[in-house]
Amino acid sequence: MTGRDPLAIEIDTSKPHPARMYDWFLGGKDNYPVDEQMARQLLKLDARGRDMARVNRAFMHRATRWLAERGVRQFLDIGTGIPTEPNLHQIAQRTAPDARVVYCDNDPIVLAHAAALLRSTPEGATEYIQADARKPETILAEAGQVLDFGQPIALSLLALLHFIDDEDGAAELVGKLVGQLPSGSYLVLSHTTGDFDPEGAARARALYKERGMTLRPRSRAELTAFFDGLELVEPGVSLSADWHPELGEVIDVPGDEPIPGYAGVARKP
Repeated sequence: MTGRDPLAIEIDTSKPHPARMYDWFLGGKDNYPVDEQMARQLLKLDARGRDMARVNRAFMHRATRWLAERGVRQFLDIGTGIPTEPNLHQIAQRTAPDARVVYCDNDPIVLAHAAALLRSTPEGATEYIQADARKPETILAEAGQVLDFGQPIALSLLALLHFIDDEDGAAELVGKLVGQLPSGSYLVLSHTTGDFDPEGAARARALYKERGMTLRPRSRAELTAFFDGLELVEPGVSLSADWHPELGEVIDVPGDEPIPGYAGVARKP
């Protein structure tokens, strides 16, 4: 495992963190009152916050399974979040026991739980990097100690890019990461949107800003732009819940309104 000593980490509990809020939405225990408070405020804007997290998680499971079934044996997951079972490496290694997985996150509490991520199959490998997503050079250099960048890699940026604004280089980040992947690699994205409730999305964005955080919901067209130069897998950029539901783990959500999130997978030629 790369990164800092988990015994020496300092966790800032004075302000909420997206990874810990996501953990709370999923029913986890690795969060703090400040995270729960922020999450409950978001639920007042849209009561389906927990469903959003569950739908995103289910998409990750289906996309990982789809990739492993098509021969992908290397995975780089940036913005990992606090581990919940089954995690990406478990999904991949059920299909391909020799799969190699590198996780990356910048929240120290994720590092503290990294041991849960490192239970790889004997044939495969699972590693963890503590690094900021905005430092792709660092991530790529450390991931290169585990992954072979001469062979296809599935790069997962799941529920990550909506925390990086345009002026902070979201598109440049994706370009730098994808640019280092070999032909036959894949980019996997999921992202929240304001397409169905622009006013609610604006209020959520303002709430994040008040807490010193960034939230940048994007339209379907804006998310699709991240895949420029790549070959989108059918059905293209779709609602997260609608991406290959036949692979299972579709979340039943009450009501007729769509969960406001898009997802897509694309191959690098």
